[in-house]
Amino acid sequence: MNETEYKLQVLSDIAHVLNEHHVKWAVGGSLLLYFKNITDSFHDLDLMIAEADAQTVKTCLSAMGILHATAPNPGYQTRVFMEYTIQDVDIDVIAGFVIVKDGIAYECPLNQIAETVRINNEDIPLQSVAEWRRYYALMGRNQRVQQIDEWSNQ
Repeated sequence: MNETEYKLQVLSDIAHVLNEHHVKWAVGGSLLLYFKNITDSFHDLDLMIAEADAQTVKTCLSAMGILHATAPNPGYQTRVFMEYTIQDVDIDVIAGFVIVKDGIAYECPLNQIAETVRINNEDIPLQSVAEWRRYYALMGRNQRVQQIDEWSNQ
């Protein structure tokens, strides 16, 4: 099993637990871009969750791995941000995502699931690429914006 397959196995393990607990969640970030064939790699697993499910997710994932202390980042006013290591894979869990740009706070809630993919018989919900294009633009991640634009124009 290569590194990507291993990370996807860990993702399916997490999905099993979150789905079993009826958590509203979705994949975002570079993992979303990987699933949409916009990029061929991803470093960590970015999981967007509903704020109402934050404590359930914390309980579930803390039983699976290590929760790390995080320092505030002035570029964000995100209400819940948890960093985990689960089976040697880095996981970022985000609820109430807020990006600060030019002194303005932009709300980026988990409103809808664009689609679902299946990994190891587990449903993996995906956020929309269009939403993530907006997020990346707000974050000043111009290379990601360009990748999405090139993909959209194919």
